[in-house]
Amino acid sequence: MFRYSICDPFVQEPIEMGDTEKEKIPEILASFPWKDMLDKIDNAGDREIHFSPSIEFENKTNRHGLSISIIDESEFYIFYKRPKLVSRFFGLKKIMDEDYVTDKTGQTLSDVADAVTALINNDVATLESRWGS
Repeated sequence: MFRYSICDPFVQEPIEMGDTEKEKIPEILASFPWKDMLDKIDNAGDREIHFSPSIEFENKTNRHGLSISIIDESEFYIFYKRPKLVSRFFGLKKIMDEDYVTDKTGQTLSDVADAVTALINNDVATLESRWGS
């Protein structure tokens, strides 16, 4: 099972949309109003805008998730969140970071589709190699 949320630029908090099945995620992504939200931002004052238009999907079983934000009509940010064992104190101690996040800028709509496909297929190797570094 997956959950998803959205960030409307004009709402101060993310909007939790609830649970969804993986088969519905491509349709949810395809119908997300990226362009409409960008157009609204262009006509708004800076004080009205709280977020870049964004959508987040998370696999509730393994806690791997993607947050996708649009920057302009052709550029996206992809944030990849997952539990990860990380080194601290110059590598002397390892701890589990339950919400470890990496991000990649300069992503295209094709990259977004690839990331979401990897997430819904539980292709952790692809997620880690393309968006985990």
